[in-house]
Formats: sequence, C-alpha cells, structure tokens
Amino acid sequence: MSKPFDIDDSSFDQNVLQAEVPVLVDFWATWCGPCRMVAPVVEELAQEYEGKIRFAKLDVDQNPQMAGKYGIMSIPTLIIFKNGEPVSHVVGFRPKAELKRELDAALD
Repeated sequence: MSKPFDIDDSSFDQNVLQAEVPVLVDFWATWCGPCRMVAPVVEELAQEYEGKIRFAKLDVDQNPQMAGKYGIMSIPTLIIFKNGEPVSHVVGFRPKAELKRELDAALD
C-alpha cells in the first residue's frame, strides 16, 4: 500500500525533479489546520494512483529553501511535478474530485 513519503530540501531534487513518474508534493506544516484536512485525501489518492504518481510531503517550517524556491505563500499547497517541472498548483483544501482532475491531467 502506497502512502506519501517525507522529503526535505536536500532530497527534493532526487525524489521529485529526477523522478520517472509525476510527483505530487504536499507543502505543509504541523500547525496548519487545512493541511491536516487535506492529508487524508492525499493518502487516499496515493493508494489510488500507486505506480502512476508518487506522493511526497515537505514541511515548509523545516525546509524553507524549497518552499521559497517555489513561492509557497499559503499552505497547504500541492504542486504536481512532471519531468522535473511544476505542471499544476493547488492552494488550500480542495475536494478529492478536483485533485483527481489535476492528477489525471498530469498523466496525459
């Protein structure tokens, strides 16, 4: 069973930018209420898209370098990377169906 894995500033390039499949990165923080709301949705999607899309979590408080590089101003922010490039940004809590549309578009 697939679930989101933790990444940090030092492992970002290897786990996200060099990945052979699209990667959804959940930029979050422990104190963020909406982040806690989106986490179970992301976990469900990780299981549904197992083998097609990888799911990673990056704590913005512990990893300010990548949060700054990608202009994260509000959390949660979900960015889907494909071939090392961001192809979709979702800011704030969104329904599962909306996230699935973004993921499906990244697979095309």
